[in-house]
Amino acid sequence: MGLVNHTVVTHFIFLRIPDANGLQTILFNTFLAFYLCTLLGNLLIFSAILADPCLHTPMYFFLCNLSMLDIGFSSISTPKMLTNLWFQSRVISLGGCMSQIFFYHFLGSTECLLYTVMACNRYVAICHPLRYQLIMNRRVCTLLADGTWITSFFHSTILTSLTFTLPYCGSNVVDFFFCAIFPVVKLACADTYIIETVTLTNIGLVPITCFLLILASYIRIIYSVLNMNSPHLSKVLMTAVQIVGDVVTPMLNPAIYTLRNKEVKAALKKLRGGQMPAC
Repeated sequence: MGLVNHTVVTHFIFLRIPDANGLQTILFNTFLAFYLCTLLGNLLIFSAILADPCLHTPMYFFLCNLSMLDIGFSSISTPKMLTNLWFQSRVISLGGCMSQIFFYHFLGSTECLLYTVMACNRYVAICHPLRYQLIMNRRVCTLLADGTWITSFFHSTILTSLTFTLPYCGSNVVDFFFCAIFPVVKLACADTYIIETVTLTNIGLVPITCFLLILASYIRIIYSVLNMNSPHLSKVLMTAVQIVGDVVTPMLNPAIYTLRNKEVKAALKKLRGGQMPAC
């Protein structure tokens, strides 16, 4: 009986970015600029909200969580991609690959759930304004935020565990620029049908559920707005429109919430001048 010689994979190799030959410096500078804008913008938002007691409200509490998520999410693959471009190194360890997959789905699903929570927060603010402070108290907001993080942790743990219970003993070349589940699973030397099916179902469940809940909140908000008296209509519309910015990329989040929000801009000015904010 012959023995098949399999080498256990200890690292993975990313394929180069298509047509990157001769463009590494341009791509490096471009991605670095986007990355720094994301970090700086979200750190400013985070600092302004913490420094100004006037912004310690449910809306800005969730926005603070969103800023932290944007910083983390943009840091999953960008630093490694910048390293690959600068040093022309395409190797990542098995542990590093596991970390990328875990944090990609952990932070990604947390952000998706947080968008849903923010949509529900706006629904309560618009449709139940008199009971808003009672419903969205500090304890409820903390439970909602903690729930998004904890739920996403278990979600990501399941996906990562399913991915790396497979044996990897063949090719280690990932057909992508970072470790994503399906490009990695394709390299497993075992039947992946069941795991791919479970993973696809698990991944699809989170965004679909979030989308339906956000859609339901929009429908209720629109219905409530259309049934309001005209003096309140413009103010409510302005409040409802703010949530549209919640579906943009991490780099645009700081710009939207600072350039279009008087409270945050005022807090940033006070922070820059070293003044103690007062409500």
